[in-house]
Amino acid sequence: RMASTAPQNLPLLYKDLIPISQQEHATWRYKTSDTAPFLSTEHAIPITTEEFAVCQRFYPIIFSAGDQPVPLALMGLNEGVNTYIDAEGKMIQEAYVPAYIRRYPFLLAKLRPDTEDLSLCVDPSSGVIGAFDEGDPIFDGDQPSQATKNILQFCESFETAGQVTGNFMTELKSLDLLMDGEVSIQTDPDKPPFIYRGFQMVNEEKLREMRGDQLRKMTQNGMLPLLHAHLFSLSIMSEIFNRQVAQGKVPELQPAE
Repeated sequence: RMASTAPQNLPLLYKDLIPISQQEHATWRYKTSDTAPFLSTEHAIPITTEEFAVCQRFYPIIFSAGDQPVPLALMGLNEGVNTYIDAEGKMIQEAYVPAYIRRYPFLLAKLRPDTEDLSLCVDPSSGVIGAFDEGDPIFDGDQPSQATKNILQFCESFETAGQVTGNFMTELKSLDLLMDGEVSIQTDPDKPPFIYRGFQMVNEEKLREMRGDQLRKMTQNGMLPLLHAHLFSLSIMSEIFNRQVAQGKVPELQPAE
C-alpha cells in the first residue's frame, strides 16, 4: 500500500514531499525546465564521491562542519549567494550540474520505519509536476510511464552513490584526516586577507605523514585520488570570491585578525 505520510526533516531544496501514487496522481505530468530559480540562493550542494573527478574542475569541494560531514560543491562562499545561477535560475557560469540538483523534485524515501522499502516521492511545490496539459505523463495506464521508470532508475543510482559516499566519509573520519577548514583570500596586498571558515577539509600535513600501509590501502580503495581532487579544487575559492565581487555580492567575510 502507499503510505500517506512523507518523511519529516526535509533535505536541502525540498519544501514538501508526497509519495507518488497511481490513485492520486494518475493524470499528473512532469515538465522539464531549463531554469532552477530555487537554486539562486543556495551556496552549497551535496555531491557524491563519484562526482569528485568532474566537480573539482568547476567547484571547490569541501566537507560540511559538524559530526556527520558530507561533501559539498560550493557555488558561493556565503549563505544565500550563488555565483553560478542568476535570480531567474539560469546558469551564468558554465559548469557541471550535480546529480543532487538533477534529481529534484524527486526523491526515494523510506515512508515507514518498519521497512527498508523506498518509495518515489516528489516535491509538489516545485511547479514542474502536477495535473498539467503538457509534459511527460507520470503514469501509463496503471503502470509508471517510461519517463517515470527513467527517473526511478536515476534516483536508485543516486541512492547507491550516496551509500558509497557515506562509507567514504566513515572511513575518512576513522582516519582522522579532517580538520576545520580555513582559506585565506588576498585581494589587496595593502589590506588584510579575507578568511573563509565554517567547513572541514583534509589535513594535508597528516595525509603526507601517513604510514605506508595506510596509504597503500587508500590507493587501492580509490580514496587517495578523491582526497587530491578535494585539495586541488580549493583553489577555485578565489575565482568564486572574484565573481562575488564582480556580481556585487561582496562577501561579509571576517578579515584576518
